[in-house]
Amino acid sequence: MYRYFIQPQLNKFTNSLIGYELLMKKFVGDHWEPPVRFADIPADVIADVLLATSKKLALKIGSVSLNLNRTQMMDPAINRAVSEAQDILRPMRVNIELTEEPSDKGITVADMEPHFKVFEERGMELCIDDVGTGENQLDRIAELIPYSSEVKFALQNFDKPFSDPQIQEKVKFWHQIAIDNKLRFILEGIENKEDDEIATSLEIDLRQGYYYGAPHLLRIESDDPR
Repeated sequence: MYRYFIQPQLNKFTNSLIGYELLMKKFVGDHWEPPVRFADIPADVIADVLLATSKKLALKIGSVSLNLNRTQMMDPAINRAVSEAQDILRPMRVNIELTEEPSDKGITVADMEPHFKVFEERGMELCIDDVGTGENQLDRIAELIPYSSEVKFALQNFDKPFSDPQIQEKVKFWHQIAIDNKLRFILEGIENKEDDEIATSLEIDLRQGYYYGAPHLLRIESDDPR
């Protein structure tokens, strides 16, 4: 069984909720856990759960964010479901957080461009997820920037704490990239008060993390396990 958990995203400077990220988990044995590889989730499962979740969301917020890798972005069933979800949720906006997986190799920005255009026409926006991690360096994501409205930096992808000057330099670098390209910048992985205070000192307004709220199950059926 797959279900989405939702985690709040907020503007700390205006003290307002701006959206939720949808995080897919699988019920295994007696507990929920994230899939080892999102590429292993069947496309029809993503489509069905997304649509059922969309019908449950009646939240007066700006957006919901959905993770898709390049392979999933190219799947017709998922594309139809995402478009239908946007219709259900309107005026709430669906953001597509584009993630990278090894199975995506060979899928180019040119391949995805027609889908980007369809999403844009329907009022959806693209977010580049996990910038500064692995292969998601500036030279890798530069050609995605013209299609994007947001970049997201995840502190939890690094072994060092946010208090480490090197991590702060990375955050400042990507924050400036976002400013230069007129993109939103979301800092993910704020775990405690110290992280929160550092983000404030760096003038990062949009944030996400356990300090503000852990992901919680959005139940579709009344007998969904908690």
